[in-house]
Amino acid sequence: MNPDVRLKRSPFFYVGDKFKLIAEIRKHFPEKINTFVEPFLGGGSVFLNVDAKHYVLNDIDENVIALHKFLTSQASKEKALVTRIKDLVEQYNLSCSVFENVVPIELKKKWPKTYYAEFNRKGYGLLKSDYNTSKKKDLLVLFLLLIYGFNRMLRFNRKGEFNIPVGNVDFNQNVLKALQDYFVTAREKEVSFSAQDFKKFLTSQKFSKNDFVYVDPPYLISASEYNKLWNEELDGELMQILDRLNDKGIRFALSNISAYNGRKNEKLISWMKKYNVYPIKSNYISYHNNTKKEITEVLITNY
Repeated sequence: MNPDVRLKRSPFFYVGDKFKLIAEIRKHFPEKINTFVEPFLGGGSVFLNVDAKHYVLNDIDENVIALHKFLTSQASKEKALVTRIKDLVEQYNLSCSVFENVVPIELKKKWPKTYYAEFNRKGYGLLKSDYNTSKKKDLLVLFLLLIYGFNRMLRFNRKGEFNIPVGNVDFNQNVLKALQDYFVTAREKEVSFSAQDFKKFLTSQKFSKNDFVYVDPPYLISASEYNKLWNEELDGELMQILDRLNDKGIRFALSNISAYNGRKNEKLISWMKKYNVYPIKSNYISYHNNTKKEITEVLITNY
């Protein structure tokens, strides 16, 4: 991996994704990768910054995969998509410094720390309502709800309704640049997506020489919103699958947390002793608690 190449950020802008860590993590990745396999894709900041011939990407969240497929399908229609974004921003009166739809000075003075949220609250509410009540879901609208939503999260209630409140954010040049970078990757690389359970996904792959699996699962001992459905049983099953990959000579790297605010993942600590372990400076942020944390984040490899 060329360290001088500019890093690409996922247009999902997930809190706690690997964008800030990818330069450090990929130093430990293999030089030659035929197929890059990722069972816990998330926003995609890792695959966007890895050189490979093919990319096989998976996430159990069907909405995440639907957005990736949608953005990939728009790679050859970039100008038309940007025009649609501009139209929606104007229609719902959302802040967008890229298109000069800016927050009035008066509102900035009244709400110096939260003026984006105050400006966007009404339009975002209408956008969310229109999305939830529409029969045919517009994935561009869902993408905008992600961008303007609190903590850039995708979350739905039991009725299937998107239910994230407005965030204190703007559609700025960074968002547009992330989209443009994503389109470049989608045009230049062979990428396939699936929305399966990680066990089914990994066990169904037909691996060959120089394939590489990068695994960034939910962290057992952290408090993130994304980790609600993860448990010790799944953690153990993942370790078993990685052991089997190792037995077959398939290279893998696993990102995880071995210690978090006084808690330890003892099973992980014991398991990783048979592999190579590299300490990683963490940027982990919890949805429930953004105070300073004591974290030991690691990258575990079998090569």
